[in-house]
Amino acid sequence: MSSRGGDVTDERMPQPGAPAAPTPSLLADEPVDAAIVDSELVYEGRVWDVRSDTVAYGDGQIVRQYVDHPGAAAVVAVDEDGRVLLIQQYRHPIRLRDWEIPAGLLDIEGESPLETAQRELAEEVDLVASSWEPLVSIFTTPGGNDEIVHLFLARGLTPADDVHAREDEEADIRLEWVPIADAVAGIFAGRLRNGILAVGVLAAAERLRTDGAGEGPVT
Repeated sequence: MSSRGGDVTDERMPQPGAPAAPTPSLLADEPVDAAIVDSELVYEGRVWDVRSDTVAYGDGQIVRQYVDHPGAAAVVAVDEDGRVLLIQQYRHPIRLRDWEIPAGLLDIEGESPLETAQRELAEEVDLVASSWEPLVSIFTTPGGNDEIVHLFLARGLTPADDVHAREDEEADIRLEWVPIADAVAGIFAGRLRNGILAVGVLAAAERLRTDGAGEGPVT
């Protein structure tokens, strides 16, 4: 720093007439066109497959096994009282009945993620919504699978015309309407650990906050 006549100037700060500092680029995931030398179907499953790819990367090759996943859509359903609909069901890999949000696979050819979300809301919890907004899309486990989940905010909820029959893990689904602030608190307390629920609830809470601040929906 320099001082003259009582004036203090921080030489690290832009000075009058100095060129503006460059604006940092927005961070974004970067596509990589790595050549796949060989791809082997290791296991063909009922819902998803396991593949082993040999990839040309850098000066050599790497071999990576991963789950080849169709993707999914999920719904954060919020009622007029600011409550979010959570569902609880058994998930065998983690041996828990964890809390989730309605979601389903993109496994119908020609069906968009939004149409999948609308179908799953009706099939899992017998609801339809008059307002749909995209929230975020996420890769769930990029080191182990290529699953992408598209999350939507659904409002203007009413009962569906039909009640759907459910079986297997869905046969004893439990539904709870939870104030969204309580769901956020449950996430940070570690009581609600489902990743899609966490991202969806936090994104919806921010969307509702900005709506309440008069900024309106962001799509």
